[in-house]
Amino acid sequence: MLRRPQPLPPGPSQESVWSYPRPPRLERTPKLVEVWLGGQLVAQTRAAFRVLETSHPPTYYLPREAFAPGVLRPAPGGSVCEFKGEATYWTLVGGREVAQAAGWSYESPTPEFREMAGHVAVYAGRMDECRVDGERVTPQPGGFYGGWITGDVVGPFKGEPGTWGW
Repeated sequence: MLRRPQPLPPGPSQESVWSYPRPPRLERTPKLVEVWLGGQLVAQTRAAFRVLETSHPPTYYLPREAFAPGVLRPAPGGSVCEFKGEATYWTLVGGREVAQAAGWSYESPTPEFREMAGHVAVYAGRMDECRVDGERVTPQPGGFYGGWITGDVVGPFKGEPGTWGW
């Protein structure tokens, strides 16, 4: 039987991912969100959404217009999230770099996530870097999930070794 991990205590101005809900919650963030690829700033916005889910660092969804022209290209494949619906994949191009299927969106999400329709999330680990209010993020471990770890969230985080069954 898997036991719930011991959450790290949050410090001042921090949140524990163990206080995030399941099913996840959608919230707007006014923080400056930036994505770099191929040595270029390919997306920038203060109009992103965060999806907050128990044990996961936030996943940031940027409005499509935050991406520079030509950065997003449709990618083959897709998947289904039990909470958000059917995902569409995106290849990102920046400079001479091509990150195949490194982004995803929900074009027709479930009613609870309707506001973020068409917004695009990216795997931070497949970009040169991603930043939130100037802080370089650490990608959520494991390569499967797309959360962004910053200094204002504490774990432990799903995706680390031994966490698949959480």
